Amino acid sequence: MLNFLKRKVMAFGDIFKDKNDYNEKSIVGFASFAIMAIFAVVDLVTGYVGKDLVINEFIYNSFVFITLGSFGIAEVGKIFGKKEETPPPPPPTAYNGPVCGCDEDI
Repeated sequence: MLNFLKRKVMAFGDIFKDKNDYNEKSIVGFASFAIMAIFAVVDLVTGYVGKDLVINEFIYNSFVFITLGSFGIAEVGKIFGKKEETPPPPPPTAYNGPVCGCDEDI
């Protein structure tokens, strides 16, 4: 059990390394979106109960900007990111056969 927890904590730490397979911008965007979704559910529940959920508008807007910014930056990175360069074509040879298209040697 202790080894399982240690592996999970180490896997979480791998997110913050320079060489990893995780897109950190998408993780931050998803976390921000999850907080906004939780806020919406709590707001609905408290409204149903008859209480008013008081949250400053700029806090909610901050999460909106973080979400849009994170996903926008992640998509721009996909579009303009490193692309594998194709190797240049081989140079032409000195003689490629007859120029006229006929089979005779001139």
